[in-house]
Amino acid sequence: MTSTAAGTSQLLAVSDLHIGYEENRALVEGMRPGTDDDWLLVAGDVAETVDDVTWALKTLAGRFRRVVWVPGNHELWTHPKDSVTLRGTARYEHLVEVCRDLGVTTPEDPYPVWEGPGGPVAVAPLFLLYDYSFLPAGCATKEEGLEYAHGTGVVCNDEFLLHPDPYPTRDAWCAARVAATERRLAALPEDLPTVLVNHYPLHRHPTDVLWYPEFAMWCGTTRTADWHRRFRVAAMVYGHLHIPRTTWHEGVRFEEVSVGYPREWRRRPEPPGRLRRVLPAPDGEGTVR
Repeated sequence: MTSTAAGTSQLLAVSDLHIGYEENRALVEGMRPGTDDDWLLVAGDVAETVDDVTWALKTLAGRFRRVVWVPGNHELWTHPKDSVTLRGTARYEHLVEVCRDLGVTTPEDPYPVWEGPGGPVAVAPLFLLYDYSFLPAGCATKEEGLEYAHGTGVVCNDEFLLHPDPYPTRDAWCAARVAATERRLAALPEDLPTVLVNHYPLHRHPTDVLWYPEFAMWCGTTRTADWHRRFRVAAMVYGHLHIPRTTWHEGVRFEEVSVGYPREWRRRPEPPGRLRRVLPAPDGEGTVR
């Protein structure tokens, strides 16, 4: 599904594989690197069950030089169809151990440095969650925003399946993750650019095109609104929105790299499951041609 001109290695990305759908599982089975040195960034929402996450990451790790994974909200769900019933941080830590057994880099590991074309850059996988601060227009608090969302009927399943244990709330868990991650990023060399990989965008602007604007509450945090400037970001890679595209904000490239559900990708003119090139910096919209 990818091709590499003149054998040049690439830093590639994808997210929202949702392999519980057979059509999406087939897309993963067809994903291949263009060279033996390609890396693949997987920005969350691989699947809802640990077995499915393990299958997908094992498959990809057997093909790419390095696979870097960050959790999406779906991996963190304690889903009734999953035999693994862990909740909250225990579930996340279990997934980290699964990844380490597979040789997959996680947000808990040292940040690797991409030395290929467009490098060197530190590739930083992040796990930050959200804190309801992307509020609907006219709402001043989380409580007002949630009341408004419930009134429209647009409520993320996280409210029922994503447990923050042992934190009292998902936003408290988010605050802890943001603080710890900020310290790690601040410790990087000041002359080293970064590629930040997170399931959610670091800035709110990509959510401006949502059909249901209230869903933005489950899409990130205002605490990271200046990270693309502070941490010398060459590209910010994310998913979650199921709106694959490239945007620019204050001179920084934001790459939404999701596959999405079959009902979504069937409507698009381009073939589904195409990996997006992060480095070397692509022409056009970032899709590998």
